[in-house]
Amino acid sequence: MGPATLIRGACVITMDRQGDLPSADILIEGDTITEIAPALPSAGHTVIEAGDCIVIPGLVNAHMHTWQTALRGIAANWTLLNYFAKMHAGLALAFDPKDLYIATLVGALNQLNCGTTTLVDWCHNNRTAEHNDAAIAALLRSGIRATFLHGTPKPDAKPGETPFWEKAHPRAELERLIRQFGTEPLLGIGAAVLGPHYSTMEVSLHDFKMARDLGVIASLHQGGGAARTPGGWERLEQEGLLGPHINIVHGHAFTGAQLERFCQLGMSFSVAPENEMTQGHGHPITGRLRDLGRAPSLGVDLESVVSGDMLTQARIALGMQRSLDNVAFREVHGSIPATSTVTTREALSWITLEGARMLGAEDRIGSLAKGKQADLVLIRRTDLNMQPLHDAVSSVVMQASLANIDSVMVAGVWKKRAGKLVDVELPALLDELRESGRKIASALRLAPSS
Repeated sequence: MGPATLIRGACVITMDRQGDLPSADILIEGDTITEIAPALPSAGHTVIEAGDCIVIPGLVNAHMHTWQTALRGIAANWTLLNYFAKMHAGLALAFDPKDLYIATLVGALNQLNCGTTTLVDWCHNNRTAEHNDAAIAALLRSGIRATFLHGTPKPDAKPGETPFWEKAHPRAELERLIRQFGTEPLLGIGAAVLGPHYSTMEVSLHDFKMARDLGVIASLHQGGGAARTPGGWERLEQEGLLGPHINIVHGHAFTGAQLERFCQLGMSFSVAPENEMTQGHGHPITGRLRDLGRAPSLGVDLESVVSGDMLTQARIALGMQRSLDNVAFREVHGSIPATSTVTTREALSWITLEGARMLGAEDRIGSLAKGKQADLVLIRRTDLNMQPLHDAVSSVVMQASLANIDSVMVAGVWKKRAGKLVDVELPALLDELRESGRKIASALRLAPSS
């Protein structure tokens, strides 16, 4: 182990009970934060002068289909129905393992560049073991902290074929991934399952029992439209298969009673605010969760539609919920409410603490505290768009962008310094990404411009 790192003189937003520190030092030894205090001895340490920075916990992207990185912008004008037809039943079929590798690698590097230190990669275009291995190899090469949620493809069934919603999750492959990669320090393995909204009852029972038996997170989409298995959630609860390891993505189709019950059971919820509003899912369920004393984690969802910046997702989720609350208040009282219903600190928690809770990892990530993993982001507070600084949290949520992300650390290792990714040769990777994108897009004659 080399010398400890001392980040000196930063404005520190801990998102922990220690609170915000206008000027403090952070001592990092190995992969762990060992002290946060107003002034710490610097002798023998590598000192990073950070008086011009705000330090925040590493951001958590709780839901992204990273395999679509080479298709950025292609689906920006598609509704969800267009997306199902053109992506899952069209473009997805053109991916080979090399395509999955370069998309996942560049997508993960972009997350690091934007200040995300933990990525939940919901991978459901992986028709072979080679596709899975390629995606995981890319995550490991990037150096990001990641959870690989192993899913299954969603093509249209050919005559005589079994449709995807009648196929049980391939347990043997998930078990192989756990055996082969389960000891990687920065990687978790989980299941991206169909759930009762998109599969038969038999498949749902198999998949939820599998997740319970293997002790992994089971994450599933729950969107609008009619469920394929009405009454499926009640049956799953009767079987004792629901609990904190179940993660719901989107969640628009739930009744109030269902949502309340799932909160009581400790299930987690991941909202993709920008993409949900773009593709037609409906209003994000942020406010419905808040009414029940809960909060969402947030995700980008699709870089084929929106950008990969988690600060943007927090800002959009915050603005949308404030708008809904303001309109509801005016309808009842005929006036604008006296104060905002949601604070900027709460919005920051959605992309830090709540993302950590979704993974059951709040003891390690999501906040800055002694004994936690050294996952953190340095944001330049002296930049043009950040001055003057009156409220650090509000400036991070409402003003900061990728342009202000100076440095990013994962498990005590710098992945970005002075505005540039560390030890990454981007030109060659981007050439490979562009070539992959051209090949895939040609499957629907959607060749991107250079």
